Amino acid sequence: MAAAMERLRYVLGLLLLLHSTDSFYVPGVAPINFHRNDPVEIKAVKLTSSRTQLPYEYYSLPFCQPSEITYKAENLGEVLRGDRIVNTPFQVSMNVEKKCEVLCNFPNKPVILNVEKSKLIAERIREDYYVHLIADNLPVATRLEFYSNREEEEKKKEKDVQFEHGYRLGFMDGNKFYLHNHLSFILYYHREDVEESQEHTYRVVRFEVIPQSIKLEDLKADEKSMCTLPEATGSAPQEIDPTKENRLLFTYSVHWEESDIKWASRWDTYLTMSDVQIHWFSIINSVVVVFFLSGILSMIIIRTLRKDIANYNKEDDIEDTMEESGWKLVHGDVFRPPQYPMILSSLLGSGIQLFCMILIVIFVAMLGMLSPSSRGALMTTACFLFMFMGVFGGFFAGRLYRTLKGHRWKKGAFCTATLYPGVVFGICFVLNCFIWGKHSSGAVPFPTMVALLCMWFGISLPLVYLGYYFGFRKQPYDNPVRTNQIPRQIPEQRWYMNKFVGILMAGILPFGAMFIELFFIFSAIWENQFYYLFGFLFLVFIILVVSCSQISIVMVYFQLCAEDYRWWWRTFLVSGGSAFYVLIYAVFYFVNKLDIVEFIPSLLYFGYTALMVLSFWLLTGTIGFYAAYMFVRKIYAAVKID
Repeated sequence: MAAAMERLRYVLGLLLLLHSTDSFYVPGVAPINFHRNDPVEIKAVKLTSSRTQLPYEYYSLPFCQPSEITYKAENLGEVLRGDRIVNTPFQVSMNVEKKCEVLCNFPNKPVILNVEKSKLIAERIREDYYVHLIADNLPVATRLEFYSNREEEEKKKEKDVQFEHGYRLGFMDGNKFYLHNHLSFILYYHREDVEESQEHTYRVVRFEVIPQSIKLEDLKADEKSMCTLPEATGSAPQEIDPTKENRLLFTYSVHWEESDIKWASRWDTYLTMSDVQIHWFSIINSVVVVFFLSGILSMIIIRTLRKDIANYNKEDDIEDTMEESGWKLVHGDVFRPPQYPMILSSLLGSGIQLFCMILIVIFVAMLGMLSPSSRGALMTTACFLFMFMGVFGGFFAGRLYRTLKGHRWKKGAFCTATLYPGVVFGICFVLNCFIWGKHSSGAVPFPTMVALLCMWFGISLPLVYLGYYFGFRKQPYDNPVRTNQIPRQIPEQRWYMNKFVGILMAGILPFGAMFIELFFIFSAIWENQFYYLFGFLFLVFIILVVSCSQISIVMVYFQLCAEDYRWWWRTFLVSGGSAFYVLIYAVFYFVNKLDIVEFIPSLLYFGYTALMVLSFWLLTGTIGFYAAYMFVRKIYAAVKID
């Protein structure tokens, strides 16, 4: 057992090595070499809060502005994430120290915040907003040092260091608001090896900030905009009183340090996790449990089936004394087309589209091509892939629709291309209207919305029609038994054969295999964390496919043994049972992990959660349906039927 576990860890290690970025540069993200005194541009990305889930652009607050504001051209993913990358007035030069400098306005003319602006800043501080800046595409981080639960002697020696993305806008003490108006930037550079005659080149490898709140009177500034920071013990913080005008100075200092970290490894600091061990154990636990249960289920099903098939295929010597029973009894009805075949095939087509898109995205991300340094690349890739995978979705939907004796292929193709995407677009549009009302940068701009609609009707719709046309023209799936003219009566079913009981039972195993990973995904989405463990995710996805297929086969076998042949829709619904548990987990996460109290953030959370649950149900339902369909065709092909 120990050797098997060791081999399993080795395989998992190889998977993780596949996506490490140490070995090559991410396409499109090349290192920038700086010489001494070269300007290093500090840009602002956005303001975020896990309490409101509403990002705002940097200049929505009265920060110091440069003479000319320039926004970076952004890809689709960045726009959808609410990033609005813009230049700032911070003047930073490579390897040049700055003790303290006033950012805007002269010392004798401090920044005056009127009551309205003071109220806005106080509200953002109360809502726990973080400011996100970047230098050379590297996000700013705040260092957090704390003692872990070690022995007392070890505690004195070393602290654990973790990094928080961005820096806090300010803090509260009782009912008073304090703004971080001084930023101490600490930038780390790596000196590149060059020939003796050449000038040294440097690369930025880490970007930290220590935010401080310093009262206007304690900042001693001269006419050249240079300032002197007070002693840490004697300084008072800069209070923002929302009921009156406030006077303050924005200042910053720059400190450079040499680092051994190479450029290719510079993101490792941001991606360090305190609970890698938990991740390993959870993955190994999932793998062992799922494959152990899968092995047991397979053995039971195969042994039972062999026994069934052997009995059914015996010579008819005892036909008079023994009446047919079990799943063979419904052979004349098992392939009877279900109700609403067009909607079923359309949903399964969208499920195939999602499956192909997710598989390719996770695989490409595992190879390191969609790392967090390629900002917005993951979402952009997912959007485009979903559009292009329409051809596969259309093909599978068209072929199944023909198998189910459908005739109106054009209507079926239109239904496949618009049913699921239409629901997604409708929910997103309604949520977007609420975000627009809050003037958040998370609102998708109107031109981007038009571009997405053009992609849907210009790329996805024609490709779905193309796939559907070829799928409908192809030979339908070969069902091994003929369907009777008159439907057979279905006997009364036991309570545990109810579809809702089936959904609850079937969802446990797939959800149990992946719920630890779900925690990390939720943290990335709702708490502004980086998600990068795509090696783990790929493995979890494989486990999910295996467990959904196994459970679906078991459930359809029990159903046919109970002489209920209406398995088409039921298998699709029951296989997606883990989506119900995802919904329960999302509610648990909302109550226990997030500090959301307002209506619109709650609406956003549950709106996007509904989309995730719907997509997950389509994905797992499709996997289970096709596994069950293959199983049913196999077992009925193995028995002799007159």
